[in-house]
Amino acid sequence: MDTSAVKQPVGDKVELIKTRMPTVYKMIQDKAAEVGNDAYVWVRQGLRGEVNRFYAMERGYVVGTPFNISAINAAVAVNMVQFGVDACCIWPMEVTRGAH
Repeated sequence: MDTSAVKQPVGDKVELIKTRMPTVYKMIQDKAAEVGNDAYVWVRQGLRGEVNRFYAMERGYVVGTPFNISAINAAVAVNMVQFGVDACCIWPMEVTRGAH
């Protein structure tokens, strides 16, 4: 199977983040410093259309897939307007292994 057609859209979106969304790109790097390579996995999953993985906005650019948890979307929208946020990344909730 030729996977170049599948990989290209994600590659284009990664390039968009790197070239047009500098604050989001920095947020991704910061998240990777915090949680490791999972951050990059989440980004690529969101860019491929998986919900609840990664969604970001900056200066009119939007990448990733919206979360299907309405409370998150509403809270983000209110806070972006209320505090004048120029860029935003939404990440999945981290699961703590062994926690109840």
